[in-house]
Amino acid sequence: MTSMSRARVARRIAAGAAYGGGGIGLAGAATVGLLLAEARLARRRVGNGTTPHVPNADGLYGAAYTVPGEPALRLTMLGDSTAVGQGVHRAGQTPGALLAAGVAAIAERPVGLSTVAVPGARSDDLDRQVTLALADPSRVPDICVIMVGANDVTHRTPPTRSVRQLAAAVRRLRTAGAEVVVGTCPDLGTIEPVRQPLRWLARRASRQLAAAQTIGVVEQGGRTVSLGDLLGPEFAANPRELFGPDSYHPSVEGYATAAMAVLPTVCAALGLWPADEERPDAARREGFLPVARAAAEAASEAGTEVTAAMPGARGPWALLKRRRRRRVPEAEPVAPPV
Repeated sequence: MTSMSRARVARRIAAGAAYGGGGIGLAGAATVGLLLAEARLARRRVGNGTTPHVPNADGLYGAAYTVPGEPALRLTMLGDSTAVGQGVHRAGQTPGALLAAGVAAIAERPVGLSTVAVPGARSDDLDRQVTLALADPSRVPDICVIMVGANDVTHRTPPTRSVRQLAAAVRRLRTAGAEVVVGTCPDLGTIEPVRQPLRWLARRASRQLAAAQTIGVVEQGGRTVSLGDLLGPEFAANPRELFGPDSYHPSVEGYATAAMAVLPTVCAALGLWPADEERPDAARREGFLPVARAAAEAASEAGTEVTAAMPGARGPWALLKRRRRRRVPEAEPVAPPV
């Protein structure tokens, strides 16, 4: 499928989400029976990806930067098992901990992390999660990171519904004053035990949803980062290294790779990035595009950021950026979040 074709599909899904449609499918009706049969086989091979324990990473990071009278930044993680860090064993290995520690180091300011994401969540759980995140009006998060979409694909949730629910969550958070960064649906075609033709169908469905998510999020004032194949060609080349023991959730290195890709966008949303890095770099193939085209390109290239730019005669435009990834070390929380 060409970039223009992907853009048209994404625009149709996003329009259906905005205007209440729900009938646009991610795969043709003729493929559904085959998809379900292969999915059942893959589920038996992969397992359900559950672990008895998910580390609690909530707490204060970068406490050494505390200055009397200056409050800590607040970071909240929403979404599914990818946002929680299911599959790792230590709090410091979770995406939330890695992001909190990275922001604290760059801002030279402590960061309080709270997590309302839950394993297995789909986009229809975001309304509940946002209510939890905004429960205390005096403690509205400075930045929210949402990672969601994989379970919508595997449960065959209509993409228009998924995008509508995600866009509503972003709108509530932005209205409350929080910046929002969304890690879009990962490429399920990289799951090692999944075979063809399910692998191709999963990749197609994942990328279509990721592109449509980007349109919905950007239109509500959020930013997206394509998680794609978590992240870069090395993931498909080295699935045993970047997948965890259950062959479904990312490994420690996989989560670190995802956090490295999301961190620059989180920092940019908080105004922590140098001004010269906010300008598009033609050498890195960055620039302004109609939002649907930017969304389609981002869905095909992991680690690509899309953010709103300007209105256009035929619809909004977006800035597509390929930011340099920043590695951050593991860090454990030193106190409950503040």
